[in-house]
Amino acid sequence: MTIQKIGVIGAGQMGNGIAHVCALAGLDVLVLDLNQELLDQATRTIERNLQRQAARGLISSDDVAPALKRVSTTLSYGHLGDVDLAIESAVEKEDVKVGIIEQLCPVLKPEAYIASNTSSISITRLASRTDRPEKFIGLHFMNPVPLMQLVEVIRGIATSEETYTAGAELIERLGKKVAVAEDFPAFIVNRVLMPMINEAIYTLYEGVGSVEAIDTAMKLGANHPMGPLELADFIGLDTCLSIMQVLNEGLADTKYRPCPLLVKYVEAGWLGQKTDRGFYDYRGETPVPTR
Repeated sequence: MTIQKIGVIGAGQMGNGIAHVCALAGLDVLVLDLNQELLDQATRTIERNLQRQAARGLISSDDVAPALKRVSTTLSYGHLGDVDLAIESAVEKEDVKVGIIEQLCPVLKPEAYIASNTSSISITRLASRTDRPEKFIGLHFMNPVPLMQLVEVIRGIATSEETYTAGAELIERLGKKVAVAEDFPAFIVNRVLMPMINEAIYTLYEGVGSVEAIDTAMKLGANHPMGPLELADFIGLDTCLSIMQVLNEGLADTKYRPCPLLVKYVEAGWLGQKTDRGFYDYRGETPVPTR
């Protein structure tokens, strides 16, 4: 089946980014969320990011209006009945994702595929909660979606070759590169990245260095474009904690134990850029370390 219409469930940063790249590639996109304000905000974000790409010469200015026309929004699962692929892009919590999947299945046409944008949760386990595990796949986009070139493609134990081929072809159509990952906790990127971030937080927790010293050391000493604590704030500390918990529980190795300081920041509601405070305070003109 040729994928021509995409349903994206979740209008947050990842969801609107996925909608953006799909629309730019000529696909029709229907974005679903439970809040009209979030849907309106997502549409504005997509328009702003398209205009920004055009201003930088990354796309033609003539591509902006047609791409925007391909994006529509809805508050109702019932409107997803004609999509060829539904991509779940909600918060990194398994119960939330399962709830979405269980609402999706009854309204989708029988031949429709389902994908999860999960960054760590078992594709096999999520697929088992559907009526079509052979048509379920993991498509883990990187953030920010319009700029990042990689998508991890993850097959569950039941994922068919047809579904894998359809997913991989879609990613190539979006102009991105496929990295095939096995269905193990956190896949490839976060299996490597999150323990590094967690270790940077331990380094802060144990007083080895300040926020500024740790980020400067990794930017200038390891040539990273962004320090690990700055990156954690960008990703969201709640997301970092969720992934470390998946690693810790799924692999049963103490090296994946989330740092207590990360837990404390999440408990305080200091989740990074999205809440204006994390390892940096973003409420002023320039970010200021909070520790």
